[in-house]
Amino acid sequence: MNELLGKLAACIEFGKVNLASPYPPHMKDQEGADEITRRALDGGVDPQDILYFGLMPGMERVGIKFRENRVFVPQVLMSARAMSTAMLHLKPYFLSGAARQKGTYIIGTVLGDLHDIGKNLVAMMVEGNGYKVVDLGTDVNSEKFIAAIKENTGAVVGLSALLTTTMVNMQHITSEIKKAVPETLVTIGGAPVNHDFCKKIGADFYAPDPQGVVEFLNKK
Repeated sequence: MNELLGKLAACIEFGKVNLASPYPPHMKDQEGADEITRRALDGGVDPQDILYFGLMPGMERVGIKFRENRVFVPQVLMSARAMSTAMLHLKPYFLSGAARQKGTYIIGTVLGDLHDIGKNLVAMMVEGNGYKVVDLGTDVNSEKFIAAIKENTGAVVGLSALLTTTMVNMQHITSEIKKAVPETLVTIGGAPVNHDFCKKIGADFYAPDPQGVVEFLNKK
């Protein structure tokens, strides 16, 4: 089992989706995340173990490499694609209760902002590290965030913005969330924001990269 899950972690780390995928070159003609996940399940490996010892270590390595500028967005997206392919096999077990996820993370790009690459990277990294992700998309107002929080008790919220003209909407949304569901933890991220802005608007955490969000969720 350890060898199989180690191979799966490598597929996630390097973005090897399936046997037919030519990427990455050094894994050409090898099984990918698709085949290995299916083989592990068929062999009786616990879906929880596949998540914790296959997908999560691979995504963690990608997150650290991305933080250190050793890989870039295209490579992360390939890893996310491999992870998503594996998750297709695991999701029925999560839905049935046969396997558990660590918690729920609600994410969206704030009102007035249509940029989603950063949001998508965070969502993919968080999901690959064992969390259920509720992606509300872009141009999301406080009402949509609050409705999602009430449907997912105990969820942590992530606000994303790329523009200085829309980052100001984070303050209103954070305030409204705290009024409606005071115990909700709010994280923020995006090019124009920083720790000082996070403190100013009353949010709970700022991360400059997706791995920082994962580490915050794992510590809470």
